[in-house]
Amino acid sequence: MAAIQDIQRSQLRLVFDAGVDEKGKEIFKNKNYNNINPAATADQLYSVAVAIVGLQDLQLYNIERNDSFMLSEEI
Repeated sequence: MAAIQDIQRSQLRLVFDAGVDEKGKEIFKNKNYNNINPAATADQLYSVAVAIVGLQDLQLYNIERNDSFMLSEEI
């Protein structure tokens, strides 16, 4: 039996370096953008992320895309 996946939702997450705590452990702050068009390409999301980062005070650490899929049986 083969399964298929259908993308349902996408989220863009920007992870920022917020310095270190009193124990020397790195602190990260996340900014999530929901309701991203699931058909958006990696290049499109990267361009948007770069534009948003230009408006931030914190240093960018990582750009992430989180997708949710519906799994079902292939008919």
